Amino acid sequence: MDKRPCSRTGCRNEVVATLTYVYADSMAVLGPLSQKAEPHTYDLCEPHAERLSAPQGWHILRHVSLEHDV
Repeated sequence: MDKRPCSRTGCRNEVVATLTYVYADSMAVLGPLSQKAEPHTYDLCEPHAERLSAPQGWHILRHVSLEHDV
């Protein structure tokens, strides 16, 4: 798979998360990186994913991946 750059303007860092907006619910959903780039989603690098903020009145739902060594 080709490395995808961060969707933030001017950022060329490798992406780790995918952001999707649910306008009807005033919600931003940040989850694990999607398998491929999709229209209407934004791929973010780690620093931009951590600093993500939403407009006033919106909520951010962060899906956290729990990885365990087995």
